[in-house]
Amino acid sequence: MTYVSPLLSRHGAVEAGGPDAGVASHYGDPLREQRDLARGTAVVDLSYRGVVTVSGPDRLSWLNTLSSQQVASLQPGASSELLLLSVQGRIEHDARIIDDGETAWLLVEAAEAPVLAQWLDRMKFMLRVEVADVSSDWAVAGSVTPVPAWAQYQCWTDPWPNIGPGGFAYTGVPEDSHPGRDRPWHEYLIPAAEFAPAIEASGRSLAGTMASEALRIAAWRPRLGAETDDKTIPHELDLIRTAVHLAKGCYKGQETVARVHNLGHPPRRLVFLQLDGSQHTLPAPGSEVLLGERKVGTVTSVAQHYEMGAVALAVVKRSVDPSATLVVNDDGEPYAAAQEIIVAPDAGQVVGRAGGFLRPPR
Repeated sequence: MTYVSPLLSRHGAVEAGGPDAGVASHYGDPLREQRDLARGTAVVDLSYRGVVTVSGPDRLSWLNTLSSQQVASLQPGASSELLLLSVQGRIEHDARIIDDGETAWLLVEAAEAPVLAQWLDRMKFMLRVEVADVSSDWAVAGSVTPVPAWAQYQCWTDPWPNIGPGGFAYTGVPEDSHPGRDRPWHEYLIPAAEFAPAIEASGRSLAGTMASEALRIAAWRPRLGAETDDKTIPHELDLIRTAVHLAKGCYKGQETVARVHNLGHPPRRLVFLQLDGSQHTLPAPGSEVLLGERKVGTVTSVAQHYEMGAVALAVVKRSVDPSATLVVNDDGEPYAAAQEIIVAPDAGQVVGRAGGFLRPPR
């Protein structure tokens, strides 16, 4: 069934497409909505999101053995992020996790929820866990600041861009100047039947997903299904910092994670693009990134930022010169693009962890 948010009946609501279908992309004034969201005076409807629960006394130790993250001792109310990888270390699922002491709540993209729930259910064996896709019973709303009127609801707080325990930064940017610090992020789990009244009770205006996506892109925050494809490994997107514990026990894909981290380089890297603003349009996600006549990458997310103008995330080959001006080719329409390094070209073969990567001693 196609999801339709109750808030799509609001005046001015224009439905989003793609992975955000079912909620509003905007309510008539996207840039004002984005400013309000950035200032903490608006909330965004993310109720299309999938929600999977894992209950039972073995839930955290079980998720710990399956995933890239150390969650065996996750405390009630604490937020984390975990990846489920293929044997080759490629990202299959990216879940936001919060535990309430009895149930672990996994917040995922809409298309992930049924697939993830089915896979987890097959992996239970004799353990004391129960898995359920409860997406139809719960809705998600996002904000850059806590919402006091929603104190009774579970709240997942994005760890990005902090380097978590066992994590590692693949950027060369000092932690205190990472642009993700300008976008703290909170996602609230609200019973679906209470969603519309809860939005009213928040005392805040509504922003569409065009606003939340622009802030996400500016924060260099990767998103499953946008920045990922069937070959993506965590290092390429700087997800080692928040979603991988490099010192935890065995899990599927760990060998690739360790090998690339200790002995090699990720073959691709995430970059931030400042696009030529002279055009009145934006390139589509999936557009080619060119260096001269050669394709070197793909645009993954695009937005009009209320301060920076046209911006994008892209995944490019590691060998691309970081100082080169690139061109985004959208079906023959060129956009000049200045790149800003997110994942450093020589990330890998690392020692240490504070403040980013370090070269091994000569």
